[in-house]
Amino acid sequence: MAGIIVSLKDLIVRVQFDEDLPSVNELVAVDNPQKTELLVDHLEVGGVAFCLNVRTDRSLQKGMTAQRTHRGIQIPLGEVTIGHIMNALGDSLDGQPRIDGPDVRRKEIMQLPPKSSNFSASKPEILETGIKVIDFFTPFVKGRKIGVIGGAGVGKTVVTMELINNTARSGSSLSFFAGIGERIREGHELWDTLRENDLLKNTVMFFAQMNENPVQRSLIGISATAAAEHFRDDQHKDILFFADNMFRHVQARNELSTILDQVPNEGGYEPTIFSDVKTLQDRLSSNENGSITSVQTIYVPADDISDPAVQFIQHEMDSILVLSRKVAEQGIRPAVDINSSSSSLLTPEIVGDRHYLLSVQVMALLQKYESLKGIIAIIGESELSPVDRSDFAKAKNLIKNFTQNMNVMTKHTGVPGDYFSREETLKSIEEIIV
Repeated sequence: MAGIIVSLKDLIVRVQFDEDLPSVNELVAVDNPQKTELLVDHLEVGGVAFCLNVRTDRSLQKGMTAQRTHRGIQIPLGEVTIGHIMNALGDSLDGQPRIDGPDVRRKEIMQLPPKSSNFSASKPEILETGIKVIDFFTPFVKGRKIGVIGGAGVGKTVVTMELINNTARSGSSLSFFAGIGERIREGHELWDTLRENDLLKNTVMFFAQMNENPVQRSLIGISATAAAEHFRDDQHKDILFFADNMFRHVQARNELSTILDQVPNEGGYEPTIFSDVKTLQDRLSSNENGSITSVQTIYVPADDISDPAVQFIQHEMDSILVLSRKVAEQGIRPAVDINSSSSSLLTPEIVGDRHYLLSVQVMALLQKYESLKGIIAIIGESELSPVDRSDFAKAKNLIKNFTQNMNVMTKHTGVPGDYFSREETLKSIEEIIV
């Protein structure tokens, strides 16, 4: 029995079914030349399916009929997707033909993987990034999550691109990139960087940039995660998962909530913000088949790090790298606010005693540096005690030491990028503070 479109409001299409109601997250196909697919968001009493116009088809009209498809959004899986850019529906965005055919496996993006049984994480394995400030303060540990937090224009995307560039060099892991609601230009730059460095052969990309509607922007992270789960569970690969920007995922869900006339919570976001964040983050996990190590940028609206959405996402991270506008204004790149950054992985058991003890000493010097800056502004550096002057000088050298040129910016600046091994980073710090 077909349903009938009874009303349209922006991206919301209400379809009346008298019997054989569709399921939530099922696609229904409109009987028009395009066979427009609508995604069922929820069902109301009386057989009305609230559907989302995924492709923003403006040719829909009241009275059109729609049929159940008995399936949700499906994306292609496997080796054929490597090197491609896809949207939330699995369509190619790189000018290549649609990934399809009898041999191509597909998976519904809302289909959860089987639960792990008696999985216990192995000994933590540190992945070297070549970026001093990250390797030292927020170590990149296999199977864990790192959040890169900052306002607009402080370098979140540059840091992410550098991480992709540096970690993909080894070729041992498969990289996934989910572009969620960011600038189209940045997507092109990332594509060019990966192509020029011959890294597309180890990368799968999903994009729903600023030009897409909130339905696709809210689904792109889930689509990319579903594809990553396949490589982890069926091909037993270790995955490096990059998402830029996780705040835009919440923002897209918030836009949909407004269109659906849902009452916002106290923070002004959608009432389902906790489950929206948690559902996606819980799927970015490791099991006995393989690991998913994720780096997620988190935009801070109006530089307010206490924003509810930022806090919700931040609580899901193992390490937080805070990029600061004040640091960026000093010409320091990457513009990391070291005193605000933190990591639960910076422990002797994971990084070793040498690294841990150095981090304690460095943090003490940098905190003392911050407190001395106010005093120096009043009385001058020459009035400090010899010990304070020495510590202040060490802290300045440390800050300079953590500044480095990015490889992905070489074509813009003409300055070659730097890559430092973890051992080189520790040695350079020891030379300053010992």
